[in-house]
Amino acid sequence: MYAVIAGGGRVGRYIAVDLIADGHDVAIIEEVEDRCEGLLRDHDLLVIHGDACDVRYLEQARTERADVFVATTGIDDVNFVSCQLARTSFEVPRAVSRVNSPRNEELFSRMGIEPVATTTLISRMIREELTVGELIHLSTLRGGRINLVEVDVPDDAPPATTSLSGMALPEQSVIVCVFRGADETLIPTAALTIEPGDQVIALTRPEAEEELRRVVLEGRRR
Repeated sequence: MYAVIAGGGRVGRYIAVDLIADGHDVAIIEEVEDRCEGLLRDHDLLVIHGDACDVRYLEQARTERADVFVATTGIDDVNFVSCQLARTSFEVPRAVSRVNSPRNEELFSRMGIEPVATTTLISRMIREELTVGELIHLSTLRGGRINLVEVDVPDDAPPATTSLSGMALPEQSVIVCVFRGADETLIPTAALTIEPGDQVIALTRPEAEEELRRVVLEGRRR
């Protein structure tokens, strides 16, 4: 399988490494030159320095050959436009996109783009050819709705003031894992601290999602 990924940041890099490990071919389109150099240095893949919303760079990535196009940037508008170009101009049969705002999920779905909010689910969808509908079971527990939440801690965030044991998470909420760097996955322990640049995956009730995000980002004590 050949996958073209828009965005070579932490999310795109994680997915690329995951797919390459499974024997798939990957190309990444990334605007930041330093990121491109790091990707070329550390991984065996095609890296295009450019804007994934520009047809020229999609052509350089040979997007017409792709089995799947994956948009992973932190900007929903960029993800939407690049996926639309991949589908309409290059006839890529499948477009999967990271969606940073839940309010945009319906729009992406209406346009034939599969919206996913969690990096690991994107990787699983591609490898196992699952649809979003088939993944709904991951967010349903005994008939009650549970949200699978991704919280990206900014790289310039201040140091954590407490470990997980001291964080006042909402009731019926739990941190599932923490992605750190390109390929480190941490299983939560009471002593673990959330560091700048971490990606936190958690489960919570829909009505507690915003509170959970706030607690994780602020590191509020009990």
